[in-house]
Amino acid sequence: MHSVAEDTTGNLWLANQDLGLFRLSPGNEIQQIPLAGLGRKDYIAALAADPLHGGLWLGFSQSGLAYFTDGQIRASYTAGDGLGEGRIADVRLDPDGPLWVATEGGLTRFKNGGGATLTSKNGLPCDVVHWVMEDDALSFWLYTPCGLVRISHAELDAWAANPGRTVKLAVFDGSDGVRSLAFPVGYSPHVAKSPDGKLWFTTADGVSVVDPRHLPFKKLPPPVRVETVKINGKVVAAAEGMELSHRYNDLEIDYTSLSLTIPERVRFRYKLEGKDQDWQNVGTRRQAYYGGLAPRKYRFRVIASNNDGVWNEAGAAWNFSITPAYYQTIWFEGLCVLAAAGFLWLLYRLRLRQVTARYNLRMEERVNERTRIARDLHDTLLQSFQGVLLKFHAVTYRLPDRPEALKELEGAIEQARQAIDEGRDAVQGLRSSVVVKNDLARAITTFGEGLASDQNGRQAPDFRVLVEGASRDLAPLVRDELYRIAGEALRNAFRHSGARRVEVEIHYDTRRLRMRVRDDGKGIDPQVLGAGGRSGHHGLPGMRERAELVGGNLAVWSELDSGTEIELTIPSAIAYAKVQAIKVGGQGNLMKG
Repeated sequence: MHSVAEDTTGNLWLANQDLGLFRLSPGNEIQQIPLAGLGRKDYIAALAADPLHGGLWLGFSQSGLAYFTDGQIRASYTAGDGLGEGRIADVRLDPDGPLWVATEGGLTRFKNGGGATLTSKNGLPCDVVHWVMEDDALSFWLYTPCGLVRISHAELDAWAANPGRTVKLAVFDGSDGVRSLAFPVGYSPHVAKSPDGKLWFTTADGVSVVDPRHLPFKKLPPPVRVETVKINGKVVAAAEGMELSHRYNDLEIDYTSLSLTIPERVRFRYKLEGKDQDWQNVGTRRQAYYGGLAPRKYRFRVIASNNDGVWNEAGAAWNFSITPAYYQTIWFEGLCVLAAAGFLWLLYRLRLRQVTARYNLRMEERVNERTRIARDLHDTLLQSFQGVLLKFHAVTYRLPDRPEALKELEGAIEQARQAIDEGRDAVQGLRSSVVVKNDLARAITTFGEGLASDQNGRQAPDFRVLVEGASRDLAPLVRDELYRIAGEALRNAFRHSGARRVEVEIHYDTRRLRMRVRDDGKGIDPQVLGAGGRSGHHGLPGMRERAELVGGNLAVWSELDSGTEIELTIPSAIAYAKVQAIKVGGQGNLMKG
């Protein structure tokens, strides 16, 4: 047998390890409920009748806690519900409602389907609890392998409100007359309270009794002091404000407390302010160990309690500091930061130089290619047109008698002359910058005004050029490509968008150059925009190619009936690069001389 209990109707319940649960009625009827009928394989270790609801609480050896009524288990609770780990040794109902469960993993307070477990982390001398009983003074007594523990009801209420709290308690052991702390033999309950308030409990070698009303109580807290410090194995006096070198930060701090009754029962807590977040419960140990402390000021505090659980809250304190090594000082860290920043700056400058060199190389290749094309046009196509024009002039002298043919021929000659002039202008544009002055905003304004005046009777949109930031000189070829991209965007806006307003915004910044061309017209078909341009047309692809040529990024946003916005951004290292214009040939008209 492991446990016996009587319910509110007079039934006597007995828990047998092998046969399960037995009920002996007041009429001497016996009913057996095997463990299989309870759906469990482990045995019942503790029973407790529920006077409020009439059922039974069953504490199993392995599978937790269960509530039994009307012949079956109605609810089960395990460690996942806050129950302590391991075997349940005792179950007891508090008159106020909570259920107290003594387990191998601590004392569990169970209420409203949830539990919290008091363990050694909260101040118990050890985790295993054999039984729990409340005395007439509303203090709880716990029987543990480390001693008989007394905790006031107020302390348990404060812990229930804050389960992380450390409780104040008193521990009684062999020095107080507790004969045995081994697990009590026989069935539960292992403890009973007599009408005179004494607690009678079984032990491994008999029965013991404690009278909670006549226990000596020492109210005077024990004095505490820090005695010596062992630094890297060498014992020194704990001088106040001691400065320790960073090479000697392996500490053993010895402290003590005076107790003339039971010195071995004095319990300690300590905390190193500057390192520990909370108090360390170390029981009766009188040394604190710390290693690898960082350079700073520290304050070591230690408090102690006597054998009746009265704590000296003031305790003792020792202030010390650890001096930093040169590589742990602020000025050294600052130098390291400055060195790292300087190294990153050098890397940035090196990278900028590489990017600028590649850009200059691309620009030179671009200029050479344009020069080659101009030379080829001048030496081949334009010369051929000029020769054909001379032949036309010769033919005109042979047709004096045919005025109609002569008139048509002269018209063809004029068209050929205009074509030669346009070709000459194109060659001139290839061999030098199209924008004479380095005023991009003015050049774009002039171009847009020309488009506005050439609308063939249509209403010209409102056109504006906005400049943000101080205007800066641009690299000549960057300036030319920006001008051509803006020109292509403006031609599309003036001729195809049907916009009422067209704006060009140029933003000069220290990190980048940004140009935006936007209108409020009909927008671009999403399919055309997704395809990168209309088949057979080179507007958008050409702008993207020009942007890539100068190291820029071109983005296009457009919605039907909402307008179009084209944005070009170029890094400042490229846009404002100190690249000299490469001119080929002499000044003036390249086709002459």
